[in-house]
Amino acid sequence: MKLNLKNRILIKEVFEGRKNKAEIAGWVHNTRELGKIKFLLLRDVSGLIQVTAVKGKVREDIFKILDKIPRESVVHIKGIVKDSKQAPGGKEIVPDEIEIISKAEDLPIDVSEHSKTELPKRLDYRFLDLHRTRTQAIFKIQSTIGSSFKNYFVDKGFTDVHLPSLISTSSEGGTELFEVNYFNKKVYLAQSPQLYKQMLACAMENIVTIAPVWRAEKHNTVRHVNECRQMDIEMAFADAKIVLKEMEGVVKHIVGEVIKKNKAELDLLGVKLKVPKIKYMTFKEVAELMKKQKVEMKDDDLTGEAERKLDELFSDTMVFVYDWPMKGKPFYIMPKGEDSNARLSEGFDAIYKGMEICSGGQRIHIPELLEKMLKANGLNPKDFKSYIDSFRFGAPPHAGWSIGIERFTYALLELPNIREACLFPRDRDRLTP
Repeated sequence: MKLNLKNRILIKEVFEGRKNKAEIAGWVHNTRELGKIKFLLLRDVSGLIQVTAVKGKVREDIFKILDKIPRESVVHIKGIVKDSKQAPGGKEIVPDEIEIISKAEDLPIDVSEHSKTELPKRLDYRFLDLHRTRTQAIFKIQSTIGSSFKNYFVDKGFTDVHLPSLISTSSEGGTELFEVNYFNKKVYLAQSPQLYKQMLACAMENIVTIAPVWRAEKHNTVRHVNECRQMDIEMAFADAKIVLKEMEGVVKHIVGEVIKKNKAELDLLGVKLKVPKIKYMTFKEVAELMKKQKVEMKDDDLTGEAERKLDELFSDTMVFVYDWPMKGKPFYIMPKGEDSNARLSEGFDAIYKGMEICSGGQRIHIPELLEKMLKANGLNPKDFKSYIDSFRFGAPPHAGWSIGIERFTYALLELPNIREACLFPRDRDRLTP
């Protein structure tokens, strides 16, 4: 028997359709024997279905082989679809033909739904760990997050853009960069699409992108990786309040879409989601609240303990913290009142599920002010010439923000480690597979 790709149907189509015959292909999820009955549980991207063989009612060669096929082998099965109260989903397939397309070798990790294999080992064999339906569930949800984000803004008239990953100087200053040899020139992997999305917004007004970014910080925590992807927007003729409202709208939309489209995955992961409420607080108000709660705060940033306390005090709520101290924000964030000596900025953070998921604000569009802020941050304006010059020829006020898609997934699903939300994580110790 040869697999006819045109005839293959997904498992979900067996349950949805009324056909009494099926030709399916997928991975052997499990096998077992019960007297004169043998079972094979077949899996594809759409779900699981039971294949049942009763001795004397199927070909003898099929009966003999059915429970001998190694787990995760790829098989092709033709058979009759029957209703069955005992089978998962209420249907089963009685096989007429079976073909082993690819026989799996001994598995180096446990790929069962309740695997006891520790995360580092699972990541060593990530290509196999992705066979687990629990692992797939995370990335099906992440797919909804990314597509919902993009669609929300494209439907509002934003232009979807693609930005460079190689830059000649720091996007944000202060953060270590990954150096790259580019035709015998020293360049860097982008920390952020920040500078380019500002240039674009000053020409095309409202833009949206999902872009990879790299940060050479020597973290080794469950909340940090060195390569991730950011969901970014930038809007011309906008201030911090306008883009905060856009974030409020898109996060509610994303969570609503995940609830609607990923019920099976949420159930599998044991996650109960609610569309978040929204609360606005100034940095000063948060600092005063944390003082009452006896929680440590920095004078220009929130501590992890403070972020977790906000979640504890305001559950199922995304807290927007604005009027952020100027020294806690990058050089390109607009000072309050466009004053280079201002103590406060037009920057903000969003705290959700006990962690910062987003940072943003109004940007500086005034070249002279931008040069002052670069110098104040120990940076040389000459290294940012093309960026500064882009605001010399008619630049409107503009604002934006970014949300890390892996961090958002990690927070939303309350995963134990952000690496669970990265298909192939890159941190200070991992470059494979």
